[in-house]
Amino acid sequence: MLKEIKNLIAFLTIIPVGMAPDCLTDAANLMYLFPLVGAFIGLLAGVFAWLLLNILNASIVGVLTLGFILLITGLHHTDGLLDFGDGIMYQGSVERKVEIMHDQQTGAGGLALGLVTILTTAFCIAQLNQNFVIQSLILSEVSAKLGMVIMAWVGRSAHMGMNTYFVNAMHGQYRNLRLIVALFIAFSVALFLLSSVGFTAVITGLVAALVIVGISNRHFKGVTGDVFGAGNELARLASLIAILMVSRWV
Repeated sequence: MLKEIKNLIAFLTIIPVGMAPDCLTDAANLMYLFPLVGAFIGLLAGVFAWLLLNILNASIVGVLTLGFILLITGLHHTDGLLDFGDGIMYQGSVERKVEIMHDQQTGAGGLALGLVTILTTAFCIAQLNQNFVIQSLILSEVSAKLGMVIMAWVGRSAHMGMNTYFVNAMHGQYRNLRLIVALFIAFSVALFLLSSVGFTAVITGLVAALVIVGISNRHFKGVTGDVFGAGNELARLASLIAILMVSRWV
């Protein structure tokens, strides 16, 4: 089990824990633990932000903290976000849309979606209350990773590729139990850290992920690895917006 956990961390981060040849298979089989790794990433980012808020302007901290998150996750999901933006902007066949997502070049659609998402996420982080910045960033990363779990559980593969491992794992034996475990982890962390605010943040992240699945089904007839990446980035943003909005009312 230790090897599988190390492979899961190696897949989702650049932390040098060692990556075995069967890393992808192990990560897919343990996808229901994605929220736990998200909590760990969020904890690191939260401590980083909290320390910087004592010496730097909040706007600068927001940018640097997002940069820290993108760095520790290896920019994999951000790359998927850019490809997703290019794919949905192209007006043509499904096959051509998928080809465009695999293109190494970034077009106007990817650039626009990436720019808006990254800037808004950085601004949201900058607006977080320092007293709750650690909890908030933990929750946003938990929501981002849970979003990918939900996408694999409800989605179907648009083509054979990396996404197929995760979709198959979440559609195989004990698929409902795997989902329940992921949901239990996410909502337990949410309620413990931020109570109703955290609960709302996770729900909002889930809704964002489901919307991405709907868009992906329309444009690509299923989900791809890039779609998972986009779902991670957009679910994080949605949960941060929810935290900022709800925290003003409670």
